[in-house]
Amino acid sequence: MTKYNQNSCIGTVFHDFSIPEKGSFLAGYSALIEAHELKVPAPDILCIIGVRHKKYVEGRWNVFTPRHRPEETLYGHLTFALKYEGIDLVALNALFQVVEAKDIESIVRSEPTGIYSRKIWFLWEWLREEQLGVEDATTGNFVPLVNNKLQFEGKHVLSKRHRVRNNLPGTKNFCPLIRKTKKLEQFLGKKLSEEAVQNIGQTHPDLLSRAAAFLLLKDSKASYTIEGETPPHSRIERWGRIIGEAGSRTLSIEELEHLQRQVITDSRFMEPGLRKEGGFVGEHDRASGMPMPDHISARPDDLVTLMSGLIDTYELLREDEFDAVLMATFIAFGFVFIHPFEDGNGRIHRYLFHHVLAEKGFVPKGLIFPVSAVILERIDDYRKTLEHYSKPRIGYIEWRPTEKNNVEVLNDTLDLYRYFDATKQAEFFFECVEETVSQTLPGEVEYLKKYDLLNEFIKNYIDMPDKLVDLLIRFLSQNDGTLSKRGRAKEFEKLTDREVQAIEAKYLEVFG
Repeated sequence: MTKYNQNSCIGTVFHDFSIPEKGSFLAGYSALIEAHELKVPAPDILCIIGVRHKKYVEGRWNVFTPRHRPEETLYGHLTFALKYEGIDLVALNALFQVVEAKDIESIVRSEPTGIYSRKIWFLWEWLREEQLGVEDATTGNFVPLVNNKLQFEGKHVLSKRHRVRNNLPGTKNFCPLIRKTKKLEQFLGKKLSEEAVQNIGQTHPDLLSRAAAFLLLKDSKASYTIEGETPPHSRIERWGRIIGEAGSRTLSIEELEHLQRQVITDSRFMEPGLRKEGGFVGEHDRASGMPMPDHISARPDDLVTLMSGLIDTYELLREDEFDAVLMATFIAFGFVFIHPFEDGNGRIHRYLFHHVLAEKGFVPKGLIFPVSAVILERIDDYRKTLEHYSKPRIGYIEWRPTEKNNVEVLNDTLDLYRYFDATKQAEFFFECVEETVSQTLPGEVEYLKKYDLLNEFIKNYIDMPDKLVDLLIRFLSQNDGTLSKRGRAKEFEKLTDREVQAIEAKYLEVFG
């Protein structure tokens, strides 16, 4: 029988994370991972039982008091984990591969109406897709599987066998989870969708249309810039038009493959559709050409399972009242972590933010949030958000280089992509959405109002073609309200000093 916490964790570390209190004991998932030597990434939140009667948080650690210490048994630590940490499907599935069915049956029989025994029972059968040798539950109230005080729940589906309400926000083959943090609760309380609709309702339709057109083009260009590409303007416009249609077509694997063909118009040097080989994000060694991955994509053999699971979860949540920003986090980040295509993953990943927000009615149809533009301004935070997922997992992926200097994954990594904690990604995306609602959209509308005032002044002051007026205003904007020497010597050499001074003064009056 497995023994838990035979010795206290005096001055030790757990998965490279220093334990904050000497003499403390691992509890919940950390104890289960340690005792069963589970090869899984450490949860974002770890728990220990401290020696003092003080409950506190330090870094990644939630420190509990001695009175919270669970029984040093499988059931004791599983109960602690579900009660205080929520559901970690990666850890649970790894655990259920190494503990015997009879151990779970013993738990169920010991407390047939227990809240946590029934949750453990359900999760075993749901993850393992096999039944234990116990009779269906006949008594006890139906208990929700996900504790909605700890994690965001999905639609409730009754499991009569376990008398459990399955409210996981996903399916067996794709089910990320998001913890209820103070930051996320604050974002949800701001009702950003209502704020966006209210701001838009107060804006003249013509002005809004112009703002939307500019922001759409800005977003398309930003999405290419994030990938380190500078395509011709025609390609930027083309992808912008595709982004503008986000939310109008139902998502499917076929639709995603269609989007890839729109992103990669020349497929001579790659095979479109789901990858048939491995993939990674990173560099190649200059001398040997060996892969130096920062992120390793899901195995090609797992792509149908993962992408079908992602689409099924998308279908599950789109009809539910699940928050649009949280759903977009699941679908968009889940897609880019799986990295199903040989090329085009990044731009489709950011398109999916648009798609979910539009389809869920987060903003009125016809107006696309410039998500990529905001991400570009926060590119370091964006990279850290991606790395928060990739870095802890890459050490659990066994791979070898191929003759093509690609990677071939050698072990089973399916769970790393279908089950993950998306809390950090949700917080980042909510920050981007808030910036868009409170700054980017109002800022562009305000700029256009000021632009129109200056445009009208110039036209009334001087008889000048529209294109030249636009160029003049752009020159002034680029040079803090002053017409450059180059502009005065070339495009606007016919303007007098008095006219230039008057226009510059008006610019400063309007734009400040």
